[in-house]
Amino acid sequence: MRSIGEMARDSGLGVSALRFYDRAGVLVPAWVDPVSGYRWYGTEQLEEARLLTRLRRAGMPLADIRLVLAGWSGADTDLVLKLLEAHLRRLELGLSDARTEFSTIRALLEHRENPMTSLRATAVRPSVPAAELAAALDAVRFAASTDPELPMLGGVLFDIEGDALRVVATDRYRMAVAHVGTTGGAGPRVQAIVPSPLVDAMRALLDDDASVELTVDGDRVAMETGGRQVAGRSLEHEFPDYRRLVRLPAGRRVLVDVPGFREAVETGPVRAGEVREPGGVACDLTVLKVTADGAVAVCEDGDEDQDQDRVAVNREFLLHALAAGGRDELVLELGAPTAPVAIRRTDTEETFSLLMPVRLES
Repeated sequence: MRSIGEMARDSGLGVSALRFYDRAGVLVPAWVDPVSGYRWYGTEQLEEARLLTRLRRAGMPLADIRLVLAGWSGADTDLVLKLLEAHLRRLELGLSDARTEFSTIRALLEHRENPMTSLRATAVRPSVPAAELAAALDAVRFAASTDPELPMLGGVLFDIEGDALRVVATDRYRMAVAHVGTTGGAGPRVQAIVPSPLVDAMRALLDDDASVELTVDGDRVAMETGGRQVAGRSLEHEFPDYRRLVRLPAGRRVLVDVPGFREAVETGPVRAGEVREPGGVACDLTVLKVTADGAVAVCEDGDEDQDQDRVAVNREFLLHALAAGGRDELVLELGAPTAPVAIRRTDTEETFSLLMPVRLES
């Protein structure tokens, strides 16, 4: 007999997924301890669990998965093949429909005015304190994308408007925003996506309290401080409307002691590799909840199924956001399990990070 932990490790399904498929009657354990409720699986069920893992990745509906497993265990090859072929046809038809819709959307985009064009046409030269710009870049740099398929996210947005500079980075799964006050830059709103290597070169020069002069002129971005300058071209793409993306429904705000909370996240239970990011990259999940006394806690093994308000996030991303917050105390804002988790500073609403939640069950 295999324990549920061993079955999760060897099949790639994860403990939570195995519990879910047990409740759904898809993969029922061979024996359940009547006292502890612990699940045990027969040796022959490992092959079914691995098959289930592949069917889940292929997006097969649960009802069809149940029939495939039944046919598999009964050696009904014809039934299994017919179900697989039917699902493949559905996927092909769905892809064809998606291509048609995307072609229509591209045509609409080609005929639509680009409201961002004017945000790159005007030259601005604001001045900012070096220490504040360094802190802002440190707060957002971790969230910049490295996905070559999304080049518009491969840098940090510099959004200059009036006497404010906002720097923004996102890789779709997380977003970070920071605010810096400026002088001498009042005028029309101007935006530029600064490539990550140029951002890093800028950050390397910000080592004192001198004033920094930024220049955004068309596709050229430059920074000068202490007689030293670094410059380069901005990315020739448009950044998503981050102001719309950060409008979140109100959640429960909890003040956390960052060192203690970080230790709880680093040493607490995780769901190792249970959920896979797009591209097949496994991530460890930390499951959070707000306790009855108003604190944020890491869910222990076994208590997650009883708490419907738990939120799962990529543990590595959470640790990055806590480090980027740069404070011993931060505010965590948790809403619904499907809403982003916000990590905010206590001294300003203008600098914060957002982490997209990860769905726990298939």
